[in-house]
Amino acid sequence: MGLRARMLRLATSRGFQAWAARVPVLRRIVRAEGEALFDIVAGFVNAQALMALVELRVLHLLEGGPQSVAHLAGRCGVPLARMQVLLQAGAALGLLRREGGGFGLALRGAAMLGVPGLEGMVRHHRALYADLADPVAFWRGGQETELARFWPYVFGAAGAVDPEVTATYSRLMADSQVLVAEDTLRRIDLRGVRHLLDIGGGTGAFVTAVGEAYPDLRLSLFDLPVVVAGARLGARVAVFPGSFRDDVLPLGADAISLIRVLYDHDDSTVAALLAKVHAALPVGGRLIISEPMSGGDRPDRATDVYFAIYTMAMQTGRTRSMAEIGRLLAAAGFQDIKESWGFRPFVTSVVTAQRK
Repeated sequence: MGLRARMLRLATSRGFQAWAARVPVLRRIVRAEGEALFDIVAGFVNAQALMALVELRVLHLLEGGPQSVAHLAGRCGVPLARMQVLLQAGAALGLLRREGGGFGLALRGAAMLGVPGLEGMVRHHRALYADLADPVAFWRGGQETELARFWPYVFGAAGAVDPEVTATYSRLMADSQVLVAEDTLRRIDLRGVRHLLDIGGGTGAFVTAVGEAYPDLRLSLFDLPVVVAGARLGARVAVFPGSFRDDVLPLGADAISLIRVLYDHDDSTVAALLAKVHAALPVGGRLIISEPMSGGDRPDRATDVYFAIYTMAMQTGRTRSMAEIGRLLAAAGFQDIKESWGFRPFVTSVVTAQRK
């Protein structure tokens, strides 16, 4: 039996665990591992406490300063004793802090209010919670999911889609794209590019950020007609309604961006899209792919848990590693493939390539 196998066997022994907890050198490791394990076990409850804080707008109520438990209970319509438990949980999660007999915002809670789209994403998790209500059934597959109904475009919906549904997911995409655009632009240099075409860019959050960073760059946006109908971008951005599944891509751009697009789709759809992008670019043209990516051989908690499960619930997508994306790019004919692990991988990472 190898050393690792022996260590794993010892770790399963309650007697060894009890002994290790009494040894000064090992006590800290035992405690840290125990806390990490319990954090995983308690994750669902943590998320639901966060949902309650968001839905009741507790963080917003505390923007003006600390409040008593009784005041917050009255504003939120929650019994006093239960409000105390929720606020105490918020403090334990680092979002609130106890101040005198009441509670105020902690730095993390204040920061949460400043993150574009974060509260909307938390509310949106109701759909994911419903899909995961029976996790064994979810992993076995075969059932319709709430997220598949929420994101109809991933199935190629280009025609009649409920306008309210379209507006909801377009708004969620636009809010979340603000941080994605910031982190993407930290990782790429568009100097020398004359014309950028953003495919699947929703209502234009990314091209707006690019336009602010590169005032002389020509910009175009391509997305489904029902999506770009809500874009308000002005004369600088040329808007092309269409489906990358069925329509020819606009020509003339020497750089094309796919921002949080690939992980919404299966490999065959991605391969077909990359072939179209390769054909649309001139020799020397650049492709920019930005989205959360799997850690591959080094699993990443944010992307290999949250995003991998989320895209699986959508029933068409898959969170890929940089190496997987690189292989798809090479198969489409791209060269000079470069990887850049994101400043915040839970927001995005970047892969770029060139048509030779």
